[in-house]
Amino acid sequence: MVLSLTIMKTRPALFFLFLLLPLSLNSCVSFTDKPINALVTASGLEAHTLTDPGLRAFFKINLRQDSSAWPPANWNLTYLMLAAFYYHPDLDVARAELGFAEAGSITAGMRPNPTVSFSPQFDSNALASVSPWTLGWSLNVPIETAGKRGLRLDQAKHQTDAARFKLLNTAWQVRSRVRSAFLAFYVAQTKRYTLQKQAAIQDRLVDLLAHRLSAGAVSQPEVTQSHLTLQQTQLLLAETQREHAEAKVLLASALGLPVQALDGIAFSFDAFSRLPPDKSLGVDRLRRLALINRADILKALAEYDVSQSALQLEIAKQYPDIQMKPGHQWDQGENKWSLGVSLTLPILNQNEGPIAQAEANRKLAAATFLALQNKTMGDIDQTVIGFRMASNKLTIAEALLASRAKQQRAVTAQFNAGETDRLALTSAEAELISIQLARLDTWNRAHQALGLVEDALQRPLNAELDHPSPSNPPRP
Repeated sequence: MVLSLTIMKTRPALFFLFLLLPLSLNSCVSFTDKPINALVTASGLEAHTLTDPGLRAFFKINLRQDSSAWPPANWNLTYLMLAAFYYHPDLDVARAELGFAEAGSITAGMRPNPTVSFSPQFDSNALASVSPWTLGWSLNVPIETAGKRGLRLDQAKHQTDAARFKLLNTAWQVRSRVRSAFLAFYVAQTKRYTLQKQAAIQDRLVDLLAHRLSAGAVSQPEVTQSHLTLQQTQLLLAETQREHAEAKVLLASALGLPVQALDGIAFSFDAFSRLPPDKSLGVDRLRRLALINRADILKALAEYDVSQSALQLEIAKQYPDIQMKPGHQWDQGENKWSLGVSLTLPILNQNEGPIAQAEANRKLAAATFLALQNKTMGDIDQTVIGFRMASNKLTIAEALLASRAKQQRAVTAQFNAGETDRLALTSAEAELISIQLARLDTWNRAHQALGLVEDALQRPLNAELDHPSPSNPPRP
């Protein structure tokens, strides 16, 4: 108590310095515990549906319209993509990384706090008429030089840009997986339906040939061959049913949903109704778009800017910061003031090591950027050629299908006129189904090739609607 009274009586400024300390601590952020329960989170994931009110709000924001009919009667590729942007955990991770990078700007902009020290001394040999206490305090005020704070802010800004482009790149990867899974689901569904028709036609063929065998009009090997063909179709149908079930699971996973969330959902496959015209696939134009607009390229460019700022910061660290140290001492009734200055002397090193590392890291970032651009160029050239070849093959398959369909119509007309029998009609129907299956396979390859072009470009060539933003979904 004697000591505190002496401080107040002799140096009020010192008293207020110690008074400010607890006041400053009151503004500190407190810790909030947020435990994660695996059972609770698992239940939450299993509860995801396509009827969630938050998903409806997300639709309203991104489609810029308030649809009174909810959920949509038919889910197309755009709607599924929005659902994936809302639910998929990969985007949650990328958004969290962006938030972390944005918080780094706060750290980069912080100014160093001053420090204060108090050093009382007691002289046990002091005279009776003299206070044995010597009270001293000093303030240490750091001053950054060479614009280090501004360089840290620049570096943090570029890191935030890189995280934002990573989010966009992740969003494209999510969209790509949704499109691929949706295409596989549609192909499996169409193939299953076509094989069911083929099995029914081949079953009729087996019956017709069996009747002809009993009449002696055909041989036993012909009947046996028809049985084998039917059995092969039935096996293929069973395999396709498995593929359809797996495609449904794959689609649900791409959306970030449990597979049961797709039960009873009607789909629209309009996004696969046509292929882009060849004139839209100019290699030079697509290559230029990809080289300057792909999210991963922009991310690599932002990371190069981060390395630039890091190098500038290390160079600035050659210049030492200054420590201003004003102080006061109350010594046996006398006030003694001091003003000190300290700085690190760059004698033994001038930050050469960190500068060399930062310069090497800048070279690495530049090489990584150029390598990614070079790979992108090759991807564009390769995928465009692959798409054109698949598209040309699809044109041939569709011409063949049209020719076979014309023949089948002619056989049907002959049958209706009584000029041919049911066996010929059924055989023509079976041949047409086989051509349809072959055309479906070719069609699938063409749309897969289109997906590879879009992945290389990171841009849809068949634009469905305005591209939604994956940044801020209204989901807690």
